Amino acid sequence: MTRRILSLCAAGAALVVAAVLALAAPAQAAQLTAVSGFGSNPGNLAMYAYRPDNLPGGAPAVVLLHGCGQDASTYFTNSGWRTFADRWRFALIVPQQNSGNNATSCFNWFETGDISRGQGEAASIRSMVGYAVSSYGIAANRVYVSGLSAGGAMSAAMLATYPDVFAGGSVVAGIPYRCATSMVNAFSCMNPGVDKTPAQWGDLVRGAYPGYSGARPKVAVWHGTSDFTVASANANESRDQWTNVLGVSASPTGTVSLGGGTTMERYGNDVVRVYRVSGMGHGTPVDPGSGAEQCGTAAAYFLDTICSAYHDATFFGLNTGGPGPSTPPTTAPPTTPPPTGGPCVTATNYAHVAAGRAYQQLGYVYARGSNQAMGLYNVFQTNALRQTGPAYWVVGC
Repeated sequence: MTRRILSLCAAGAALVVAAVLALAAPAQAAQLTAVSGFGSNPGNLAMYAYRPDNLPGGAPAVVLLHGCGQDASTYFTNSGWRTFADRWRFALIVPQQNSGNNATSCFNWFETGDISRGQGEAASIRSMVGYAVSSYGIAANRVYVSGLSAGGAMSAAMLATYPDVFAGGSVVAGIPYRCATSMVNAFSCMNPGVDKTPAQWGDLVRGAYPGYSGARPKVAVWHGTSDFTVASANANESRDQWTNVLGVSASPTGTVSLGGGTTMERYGNDVVRVYRVSGMGHGTPVDPGSGAEQCGTAAAYFLDTICSAYHDATFFGLNTGGPGPSTPPTTAPPTTPPPTGGPCVTATNYAHVAAGRAYQQLGYVYARGSNQAMGLYNVFQTNALRQTGPAYWVVGC
């Protein structure tokens, strides 16, 4: 009898301890989740979504497009985007190609029926965005897209066909929109690349949504200088396409040296950026580690150089309230200056700060008034600044 009572007491104590532990355990962390019934799906794609815990209403979202031979989970896990989605509270929408559409799981960036507005894979991705806006409370005016290789080319297609949906995007080791219209000429677009004039490239984008006169998304282009799968010449062709579409010069207004052997060029009023990663092959740039500007996992086609997701997220303006030296101060949000054609000054970042046209914080320099990032505080990096109002300067002339 005594043993029976002791046994019952022990069992009861175990249940109490288990209950306490269950109450003390944190809520289950957010996970990448398959989404069905997201709407019209003429491209026969799968949708996955990631919503960080405590995602606020009106949060931004980034669409991630994987490369050939990859899937949604692979890109989500290794690209580094989850780090900043968690840190700055934005959602990730991750489409996945169906092997029935393409034997190597590439998005069909070269098929007219998949890169035209309202058709095929492009329309499926658009449906996913619409679902996220209506079901997750995503801000419709703060949706972005980024992709690698075939996904990078598809990212360009989404920016071209849906400029009313995407506020910005990045093309990683990708190809200009509509370089190819069938598999026959896709390979020559990849390597050695196709040379067109900026106006010819721009016309292809404008033709994707005839008559559109609204705002165009900002664009970042990433390419390794030793990419022999998608020739690095495509970085220049993409630059020519998007600077033409956005109506800015194809000559950079500023050049910044970053880590990982990376050079970043700004065009116009920082509406186009080109990142050239010295010696890097074909893949998404990542920089594993726990630093504020580090992210990702090194793996096949995820190359240990620089965290591209960090730079894209800050370029898109997703870093509200987040840590890191590249985050401008938020004590007094800038006002929008009148569009006047004030003086333009080209000088080193050090000289701009000394003259009061810019300020430095934690070793980084920002244009006074607009708070646009200009790179490191030194005498080697040069930027052009234009004054558009009292104590208000913007990058580019």
